[in-house]
Amino acid sequence: MSAPVDQPSQPRNPLLEMFQIAGPTVATMTSYTVMQFVDKWMVSKIGPDPIYVGAQGNGGLASFVPIAIAMGFITVVNTYVAQNMGAGKPERAPAYPWNGIWMCMVYWACILVPFAFVLPMVFDAFGHEPERALLATQYGRILLLGACFTLATRAISQFFYGMHRAGIVLLAGVVANIINLVLAYVLVFGKFGLPKLGVPGSAYATVIATAVELAIPMALFLGPRLNSLYHTRAAWRPSLPHMRDLLRIGWPAGLMFGNEMICWGFFMVYLVSHFGAEHATAGWIAHQYMSLSFMPAVGISVACTALVGKYMGMGRPDIAAKRAWLGLYLALAYMGVCAVCFVVFREPMVRLFIEKDTPPDVADNLVRLGSAFLIATACFQIFDAIAMTLSGALRGAGDTVVVGIVTVGLSWGVIVGGGLAMIHYVPGLGSLGPWIAAAAYITLLALVILARFLSGKWKSIKLLDRPEAKGLTAPPELVQPALTTDGIV
Repeated sequence: MSAPVDQPSQPRNPLLEMFQIAGPTVATMTSYTVMQFVDKWMVSKIGPDPIYVGAQGNGGLASFVPIAIAMGFITVVNTYVAQNMGAGKPERAPAYPWNGIWMCMVYWACILVPFAFVLPMVFDAFGHEPERALLATQYGRILLLGACFTLATRAISQFFYGMHRAGIVLLAGVVANIINLVLAYVLVFGKFGLPKLGVPGSAYATVIATAVELAIPMALFLGPRLNSLYHTRAAWRPSLPHMRDLLRIGWPAGLMFGNEMICWGFFMVYLVSHFGAEHATAGWIAHQYMSLSFMPAVGISVACTALVGKYMGMGRPDIAAKRAWLGLYLALAYMGVCAVCFVVFREPMVRLFIEKDTPPDVADNLVRLGSAFLIATACFQIFDAIAMTLSGALRGAGDTVVVGIVTVGLSWGVIVGGGLAMIHYVPGLGSLGPWIAAAAYITLLALVILARFLSGKWKSIKLLDRPEAKGLTAPPELVQPALTTDGIV
């Protein structure tokens, strides 16, 4: 039996199949980081004072912590879309992104908007000096109030990932990055007669660019072609069965993402930044390069979720396992190269973010600190590849609870507890101590996730066999024939 009309073709080459999804997805994930990279680079050019980059980094992370909870939860839209597509029921898929959007909007209104107005208290509690706290608050508050666009964008993107149409998300990401680049330049430095907004200007640019990034896939999602195939417009109504589906395997993913961000936020905002503005700036420079290294791996992880989900929907866990290993090999190769670059080119990489008017002693200290942080980051690149790729594969099968719980325990025990212990018992290491604890956390997490994947328990999970899923039927004229695995292996 052949694939249904308008479904992605079935490549005979596994590597080609992986690249058809992972290629655009990696590029898209990289584009998110490039947007942040450009913002930080432009903000670093405001002046020689390192406070600007540190304030933007702290504000961005403080705002992203609560956003990450919803973003982690919404990733399971990919799982349900891919499994239904693999089972030959793609007409059931649109209800999942719609209900994901509804749930995210409630979360935005009830959690994110109120949190935007208590940010000053957060930074005061961490003892930040007034000017840095003010800039961080301004930047973070703008991102929080604009997070409705961010969350809706991620929800609709997961639909296209699950349907193996990642190129649409890539197009939106490229356009958004171009818009962000132009707007950040204009708003940060006050060009073309507009006022110079500085750090807040980069936040406004990001929100506007994200709104455009949402508009492109949403227009296609609601367009005549997809609507005629899957009734994407008719699926807009809130549905409790679909919400229960998302919550059933989504809460551990949301817990994992959100909890990790809380612990990483404590790591950056307190464990590193409380040593001073120079430590904070060097830390955020290293963190930005760390993001550039792991975001493509996150893209491979998303592709693994889509591929494992599709083959689990087909009832072929054997092929799902092969695609997961293929994704892991690609991630290991990429992040291994990143590790080498972090060691070999660490000094010029740090200097890229240092304004030329920076006093020599400050610049030298930033290079010294940032270089040490990059070496610590290089030590866990391989383990980070394992953790991200295989957690994405497990998510595609619906196996999220164990990984979520383990992540919570290790992040608090090793990032937070270990970081505090390093400061207390090995004070001579200074802000490098917490980075060593972070490396230990990622190493341990990778080993646990690898063991979970090797156990094979995920292969027996049947997400679509539940009564609720069986009851979500589509009109007979929309039911498509099932996809086959002919020639795939």
